[in-house]
Amino acid sequence: MNNQLTIFYDGSCPLCNLEMQKLKQFDNNNRIVLVNLHQESFTTNFPNIDPDKAMKILHGEYQGKILKALDVTHRAWTLVGRGTFVAPLQLPIIKQLAHGIYLILAKYRHPISNFLYQCFGIGNNICIEGVCYAKSNHSHHRR
Repeated sequence: MNNQLTIFYDGSCPLCNLEMQKLKQFDNNNRIVLVNLHQESFTTNFPNIDPDKAMKILHGEYQGKILKALDVTHRAWTLVGRGTFVAPLQLPIIKQLAHGIYLILAKYRHPISNFLYQCFGIGNNICIEGVCYAKSNHSHHRR
């Protein structure tokens, strides 16, 4: 059976991009395939993934099964040999609490990304076609 995990992620989210970059740094055996939900041919290439749902909750595909949210995160970091860092996410009480926190972070990932970048330089700036913005609404606040 295929031992690759395909992760469908929000390529316009700076923190999402940062995590995917970090994940791929440890992916020495090419077990992680990253698919940006915003690519033009997404619905044609992945008809089994609803892009609207995947924008709300991280989706992944592993051995023919769809994984969601922290199950994707856990599987990804385990596949690249860093499972001990995310292992607590599978413990019953922690899993429920972490999932609730994840849903909040997922919903507000763009403003959180912008805040972390602006205040602490964490993550990547919000850039579209080479133009970077100070605010996540992409209005005329260019840098």
